Amino acid sequence: MAAEAKTMKETNNLNVYKGPESIRDYFDPDTAPPLPLVEVPASLNPYHGDGVRIFAKMMSMHPANNVKCMPALNLLEKSIKPDVTKTIVEYSSGSTVLSMSLIGRAIYGLDDIRAFLSNKTSIAKIRLMQLFGISITLFGGPSQPEPLDERGGIRAAQRLGSETDEAINPNQYENDNNWKSHVRWTGPQIVKQLPEINLICAGMGTSGTMTGLGTYFKGAKPNVFRLGVCTAAGDRVPGPRSYALLGPVTFPWKSSVDHVEEVGSYESYRLSLELCRQGLVCGPSSGFNLKGLYQYIDKQKADGSLSKLAGSDGLINCVFLCCDLPYQYVNEYFEKLDNSCFPPVKNEELLKVDLYRYDEKWEWEASKALQHYFYVNEKQMDELMRRAQETCVCEIPKLSAALQSRDNAAIIDLRQPSDFDKGKLPGSMNIPLAQPGTKSPFFDPANLSSLWTQLEKEFASPSGELTSLKGKNTLVVCYDGDSARVAASVMRAKGYEVNSLRAGLDGLVTMLSNPQSCGKSEPEKQPSWLQLCEAQRPTTDPVDASSANPSSELRTIQQATVSV
Repeated sequence: MAAEAKTMKETNNLNVYKGPESIRDYFDPDTAPPLPLVEVPASLNPYHGDGVRIFAKMMSMHPANNVKCMPALNLLEKSIKPDVTKTIVEYSSGSTVLSMSLIGRAIYGLDDIRAFLSNKTSIAKIRLMQLFGISITLFGGPSQPEPLDERGGIRAAQRLGSETDEAINPNQYENDNNWKSHVRWTGPQIVKQLPEINLICAGMGTSGTMTGLGTYFKGAKPNVFRLGVCTAAGDRVPGPRSYALLGPVTFPWKSSVDHVEEVGSYESYRLSLELCRQGLVCGPSSGFNLKGLYQYIDKQKADGSLSKLAGSDGLINCVFLCCDLPYQYVNEYFEKLDNSCFPPVKNEELLKVDLYRYDEKWEWEASKALQHYFYVNEKQMDELMRRAQETCVCEIPKLSAALQSRDNAAIIDLRQPSDFDKGKLPGSMNIPLAQPGTKSPFFDPANLSSLWTQLEKEFASPSGELTSLKGKNTLVVCYDGDSARVAASVMRAKGYEVNSLRAGLDGLVTMLSNPQSCGKSEPEKQPSWLQLCEAQRPTTDPVDASSANPSSELRTIQQATVSV
């Protein structure tokens, strides 16, 4: 990736990368188009009326999605020995070592990437590094140890890197190739994109970014004001350090800045939130940089010296760096900011219930369920359906004449005892958790919460008949099918083999009685039980038509309320 081997005319303006060097070229700032420079909208620029124009340099748009991609490229290019280096180890809280892992694997074919980091690093960051295949070693003590502290992880990484030729520690804290990457790439990109720049602003952690940019602009455009930003004493923002912790840093950062602002975490997260919502998706250190810029402009405006920063066109063109993305810090946004910063979650109580998966395969139509869980006497069933179609009040005989439970099948009926006693599927047991006349649990969060909690309690420590259901093929039924669907989800999670009856027993009665056909067509034109079932007939476990006596169990017509 030597810079001298590329020219700006060779830049891949279409952003397409092909061939054996495609990934290398994709990561290479000399080949790829410059990272976007986007003006912040006036709604986020309180100084727009003062002639201040603020631009975000989107370092997060590099393939590695963070500002550390530039140092990582430069450090590894200068450190890796082909056919010798096998291991990369770096003390990093995330962005640097993550970039090194991507570049090390994609460009240099190295799989052994190790991160030394503080035990105070968020779990989200740790999981992110694991996701990218980084081996992690945690260290106690300060989250940002001094580079020369023998007890800290920075020195431990240096020691490991010096033990063998196969391991390298690029050492972002002391290696000048860190800050020189911004002299090589970031500074020239910004000047090409915005020649009229008047102020450059960046945060300081290792101080590499600001040292590099400050050094570059001192030579390329000496009139550009160089603003560094540090964390307020006693506070913490991911990435940058406090002014005191910059003391031991060996980079020439003091000669690379004209002024330093200190910013706290609340303002950093709050401004980052606003940037994200306005389309500039970035992490808290980006809001940190912008807040530092705001503070400095405020002071110059208060002193009446803001115009001294203006260019020949009377405008003050400022650039701050957007360093990474917000996703790995989501939990921290909610810890740092108050609830007023976020829209409320409706039905938030559902976050604690209904926790198990659903599957459409567990919700069965009535015809399929009856065939699978019962031996169906088809002649008796057709007679039952015919009788139902002949009477306009849609009264039908009980199903016990046409159905007989299959071996190893079980039925759970969630309806209330009074309804269960009036009519039920053969062999059912009653667990009265569903209420008649109530909204579906999927339309009533309180109903769902109550039902799921009861089911969870019932099946977490089952007793009595429920203990015999393990190993059985169980069907759950209710009034409309939805409570049974919830029960199937819970029971499946507890290891039961269970399905639910779609549309419930109300739907089953409707299917059998087909009331809309009463008096409108001749019985012989109605579909038979076999025709209703044919599309869903199981390929195994065929119906045993002889298992029930077709002449012995036809019951008399029931009352106007259909009984199953």
